[in-house]
Amino acid sequence: MPKFPFEVSFGEIQRNPDVYVSAVFSSLVSDFLVLPKGPGFVDYPTFEGGYEALKLATSGFTELTLEKILPVTLSRPISVVVLRSMLGFTPSEWAYVATQRTGTQVTQGFARSLDRKVRLAPAVRPKVTGLSSTRLQALITTACELLAEGAPQVEDGRIHRLDKADTRSGLAGIQSSAGIGVPYAMLLYERFLGRPFAGHRDSVSELVGDPLESAIEEVLTRAGISFRKTKRAERVEGFDQAPDFIIPSEYNPQVIIEAKITEDDGTARDKVTRIQHLGKLSMAGRPPDRPKYEVVACIGGRGFAVRREDMRKLLLSTRGKVFTLKTIDRLTDCTRLQEFRTK
Repeated sequence: MPKFPFEVSFGEIQRNPDVYVSAVFSSLVSDFLVLPKGPGFVDYPTFEGGYEALKLATSGFTELTLEKILPVTLSRPISVVVLRSMLGFTPSEWAYVATQRTGTQVTQGFARSLDRKVRLAPAVRPKVTGLSSTRLQALITTACELLAEGAPQVEDGRIHRLDKADTRSGLAGIQSSAGIGVPYAMLLYERFLGRPFAGHRDSVSELVGDPLESAIEEVLTRAGISFRKTKRAERVEGFDQAPDFIIPSEYNPQVIIEAKITEDDGTARDKVTRIQHLGKLSMAGRPPDRPKYEVVACIGGRGFAVRREDMRKLLLSTRGKVFTLKTIDRLTDCTRLQEFRTK
């Protein structure tokens, strides 16, 4: 098995990069079948409870009106998520359509905040008064109207978002689905259109990288190394986008670490480009062998194992300092981090 790139000189990597691309590929692992639940995860019994409450309040979905639905959204808040799922909209999309149809300014921030609060505390009555109450009523009114109307005809080559098995024909289709169940093949088809767990994956996207970032923190802490872990979208002077870790501090960056996990090769390319940019910043106005700071990449996920050319670019921009979860225990020994260890 070839040596890892962080074990050899940069000159060796430049002479024979493909060998080290293969070495990194051999250590990449993917765990895309398992997702973190996160604090906003809604289990099926909770969701079903909201569904049954909504079904009861509307007499089996025969009376989809504001008067019938508003009380149940307050007594069983999770029913708001059920109603949105019937539409098949994101919170932002629901807010946009509600604004267009009712004339009430329903901000995307309000819709996203309401959705998150309900998911975090499905049984807690939301505080909706004044403007927030008006916005909630606009959302419900819009949902009732859209679900009653069903999917309109559209021109060839296009498909309407309500053209789904349960909402295509308005209330009749919803009542039929609620009464006899949806055929499994159709359920799978609609799941395919929406991507399995798509909404949940989006809601926990910030948690996906946690195992890698936690591993880096553990390595740094165990070695007694001072570091600054930045927050999402934080502004740090000298960087147009803050690195994930700065050692020893943002006032004197000597080593910066980017922690990136992706299961998609297109996203991986974007992340490689981001790290390449950091590599260029480190070399701006500097001699070839004396970068301003060392750029280290810690990566995970099958997305990075698709394009060999992207991995080659990553190795060159970090001068070989690419680590995975399998090799992260070598992080302090094979980078400039060893200069800052106190334990």
